[in-house]
Amino acid sequence: MKIATYNVNSVNARLPVLVRWLADTQPDVACLQELKAAQEKFPFDAIREAGYHAIWHGQKAWNGVAILARGGEPVETGRGLAGDPDDLHSRYLEGTVGSVRVGCLYLPNGNPAPGPKFDYKLRWLERFTARAAELVASPNSVVLAGDYNVIPEELDVYNPAGWEADALFRPETRAAYRTLLAQGWTDALRHLNPGKQVFTFWDYTSGAWRRNAGLRIDHLLLNPAAAKRLTAAGVDRDVRGWEKTSDHAPTWVELQDG
Repeated sequence: MKIATYNVNSVNARLPVLVRWLADTQPDVACLQELKAAQEKFPFDAIREAGYHAIWHGQKAWNGVAILARGGEPVETGRGLAGDPDDLHSRYLEGTVGSVRVGCLYLPNGNPAPGPKFDYKLRWLERFTARAAELVASPNSVVLAGDYNVIPEELDVYNPAGWEADALFRPETRAAYRTLLAQGWTDALRHLNPGKQVFTFWDYTSGAWRRNAGLRIDHLLLNPAAAKRLTAAGVDRDVRGWEKTSDHAPTWVELQDG
């Protein structure tokens, strides 16, 4: 079973890229972030024509997450996170595909930091960590996939010294991510690429793609039941080089049948 995460950076603007990638790689599950589309503007017909069922949590102009499944309809098990009834951002969607529980997330960027946006990022991370604590010990496989907007280690950024003050790399952010992992989650891409520099995002500016000035901020975390099934993980790096593409590249794991 192949499960991917992809920040599409506007599902309608990047629809040709998304459909091409789905056709080329045929993931069983695709978690999308930053839809930038109201609920009624999600391109359901085009996604269905591409061979995928979908559930989605849209928001006009910003945010938005979706879970696509090739083998059948994803069964929604929750949207949004508990702990802040005033938070109306569309950043979390959860569902089951077969026997696998999938959480799709778009964690806040948090810049400028320090400041209110950074405070919101850390609060959101706390709420997400609380939900993750409820899922980690499940006897069934759980995958938490998305754009975490977290650079976990120095190895995950092309120039660590230049990012020390950024909300993605601040000590508070990295410590919160380590707290999440300590529950028993496996960062699949790092687990299978120890000591290797692997990026999932390249900014549109300053020739970042050409210079390979990237970041690793898209992660798939596996609970112990899923980690036992992990056989491969990677990044569809070439997609970042396509015309009118997202600044993220699809990132994926493969789980053996279980």
